[in-house]
Amino acid sequence: MTTAQSKRPLPGELADVRGWFPPLDQLIFGTLLDRQEEHGEPGDLLELGVFMGKSAIFLGHHLRDGDRFTVCDLFESDAPDAANNAETSRSYRMLTREAFERNYLSFHDTLPRVLHGPSSMVPGEVEPRSCRFVHIDASHLYEHVRGDIAGAREILLPGGIVVLDDFRSEHTPGVALATWEAVLDGDLRPICLTTQKLYATWGDPEPLRKAMIALADSRTDCDVSVEEAAGHQLVRLKARGMEPPPFARSRYYEEASAPEPAPEPAAARPSGRRRSTRSIARGVAIDLLPPVVTRAVMRSRARRREAVARKM
Repeated sequence: MTTAQSKRPLPGELADVRGWFPPLDQLIFGTLLDRQEEHGEPGDLLELGVFMGKSAIFLGHHLRDGDRFTVCDLFESDAPDAANNAETSRSYRMLTREAFERNYLSFHDTLPRVLHGPSSMVPGEVEPRSCRFVHIDASHLYEHVRGDIAGAREILLPGGIVVLDDFRSEHTPGVALATWEAVLDGDLRPICLTTQKLYATWGDPEPLRKAMIALADSRTDCDVSVEEAAGHQLVRLKARGMEPPPFARSRYYEEASAPEPAPEPAAARPSGRRRSTRSIARGVAIDLLPPVVTRAVMRSRARRREAVARKM
């Protein structure tokens, strides 16, 4: 771990972990994963591309007894091709495996299974038809995303959910091309979409779409719209002033201590001689006089004090 990383404060809350995981997507992740658990759907979890671990930490809280969680990332390693290497060196220079593990272990006792390398290695390491939820947030290059989607289709159980990040960002056109190609030509069926992610399945999307519409309708901080396009129903969700859903704090969380009350001003101590109210009033009056008059009064007082001193 580099010196800069070792000095970075350990996260106390999920919000302290660097990364892009908006409150609405946290809410949808939690709702879909809870629904799978309530329906007793089997399967493991998989994430391609972890950055600093924000969404992986979230997914780790939805592991059941017997579930396996696998993550894959290049971390600080070189990419297998020049285009991918240019992308990672430009956008993820600070990412290391140690930084990810440090953050993850702040919230969990054990690490997930970590595949250190390109996402193309995943199909050979994760069994087909073994996962119920796959989050794809690795390379943004068209060829790689296309391969990640094909791999997710083989790895997911029937009815499993795939989430594609950055599917419509202006700096990731390759993700958009690969995503909509899978929808139009590959039987991938959208469940819903947010500003950042597309949620989809190769199974029946209708019950999940209804669940997402009901979720939005039950809240005042989430708008929903539905439209038809190319034979697909597109459920669009948009947050409006949404706060992140409750999430367990890390072992390093510390309650902020209440600020100490400001000390009261010390009472003025009486001097040996107390000034009379009359002399205070005279002082105030002198301060308000024009400077010329004030100087004349002060000279007169000085002459009187000198005369008194001579008589003594």
